[in-house]
Amino acid sequence: MNSSANEIVSWLRQRLTTAAARGFVVGLSGGLDSAVVIRLCQLAAPGQVTGVIMPCGSDPRDEADARLLVDHFQVPALQIDLEGAYEAVVDQARTALGLLPQEMAPPPGPESSMRVPLANIRPRLRMTTLYFVANSLNYLVAGTGNKSELTIGYFTKHGDGAVDLLPIGHLLKGDVKRLAKALDVPAAIIEKAPSAGLWAGQTDEEEMGFTYADLERYLADGPEGVSPALALRLERMIRLTEHKRLLPPTPES
Repeated sequence: MNSSANEIVSWLRQRLTTAAARGFVVGLSGGLDSAVVIRLCQLAAPGQVTGVIMPCGSDPRDEADARLLVDHFQVPALQIDLEGAYEAVVDQARTALGLLPQEMAPPPGPESSMRVPLANIRPRLRMTTLYFVANSLNYLVAGTGNKSELTIGYFTKHGDGAVDLLPIGHLLKGDVKRLAKALDVPAAIIEKAPSAGLWAGQTDEEEMGFTYADLERYLADGPEGVSPALALRLERMIRLTEHKRLLPPTPES
C-alpha cells in the first residue's frame, strides 16, 4: 500500500473504534470510487465488510463490474433488486401529484423535465437499503464521494450524500484513480467512463458539461486554471449547492 492508503486505513479503524461499530457497508456501483472505498474498508476491517449491489434500472455492465470487483477482492456482497420498489414509489407519487389542485400542480413541460426528480429516487432508495443492512449488522455506511464531486455538489442530497463517513472525500478524482491502481483495482473499472447510473447512457462529464480534468484544474489552481466562463459556472455551482454540505438551517434564537 502507498502512504495515502495507509493513512485512510488507519483513519477508518479509528472511526470504527469511536463509533463502537463492527465493520462497514459499501454500495457497489461498479465504478471507480466504490471500488476504492470497499478495498480500503476491507483492509481496515478484514472479514467485517459487506458490499451491496442494488440494481435499479441499471446498466447491466455496472452490475457485471461490481461482480468483477467482488470476485477480485473476495469480499462478501449482497444483491438487492430495487426496481420493483422504485416503480411502486414512482407510480404512487405520480398519482398523488395528479390529485393536487391545478394551481399547485407541477408546471407543464416535456417528460425530460421530470428526469432529475425521478433519477434522484434511485440513490435515496439505495441509501435507505444500505442503512437497513448497516443497522442490522452494527456497521457504518462508508460513502463513495470524492472531493471533486463534493465541492460542486455533484451528489444526491439524502441519497449518496447521506453516509456515516467519506473515506475518499479529501481526494480529487485523479487522486482516486491513482490510488485505485496502487490498490490493484481491476483495470476495466479504472478506465470506464465515470457515471452515477441515474439513467441509461448517463455519464458524469456529459451531465456536468465539463471534464474532471477541468474541474481538477480549477480546484488545484483556482479560477486562473480554467476559462473565465467555466470559472463562473463552477463558482455558481459551489454556491448553489452549499446547502448539500451543511446541516439543515434553523432560525437564529
